[in-house]
Amino acid sequence: MGKKILVVDDEKKLVTILKGYLEQAGYSVATAYDGQQALTVFRHEKPALVVLDLNLPQIDGLDVCRALRKESNVPVIMVTARVEETDRLIGLELGADDYIVKPFSPREVVARVRAVLRRSEGETARVETLSAGDLVIDLGKHSVRLKDRTLDLTPTEFDLLTVLTQNPGRAFTRLQLLDQVQGEAFEGYERTIDAHIKNLRQKIERDPKNPRYILTVFGVGYKFADEDSLPGDGA
Repeated sequence: MGKKILVVDDEKKLVTILKGYLEQAGYSVATAYDGQQALTVFRHEKPALVVLDLNLPQIDGLDVCRALRKESNVPVIMVTARVEETDRLIGLELGADDYIVKPFSPREVVARVRAVLRRSEGETARVETLSAGDLVIDLGKHSVRLKDRTLDLTPTEFDLLTVLTQNPGRAFTRLQLLDQVQGEAFEGYERTIDAHIKNLRQKIERDPKNPRYILTVFGVGYKFADEDSLPGDGA
């Protein structure tokens, strides 16, 4: 079997269905039905990716995601019946890499799992280093340094930063960025880019409210600062 996926949902029938589809796609699957069990299984099985329901007994899915992010950068796809954008953004701000709203097709889940794993593994990355101000992005090692410290980025944050850095000064719409980092843009999900950008700014900007690397282009989306205006040399 291939990489291990942890599926967490209190709907046992749904877990069984997803397990079958993922195994058919070549993955090994571990399962959990509540938040506490999810953390226990995660620590024991060390999966490559977690499909995590938001509404869980014992420990809520958001708290599970928060706990996972304290100890790992494993990719997380959040699944929920909640449709409010606020819930979606909270999950992404906690470090989730993708978000699927029920009801969904199991095939869509498999496609999202493939896409997120592909990004996290850097399968398409060339062994190359990008430098921008005090930032150094190693595409081969899938790592980012800011001055003398290594940044802890999720796969989606890394891909967003890479796309923007490779195109300094170019304004991207949210939909364009979503397409770049996911391989396809899901209608209605482009606003989730804002949550990822907010997280990135918290990690790379000295003052996230007055960013100097990732700039907002009002009425359009975002761009990476031109080379001449980048912070550096202790700025």
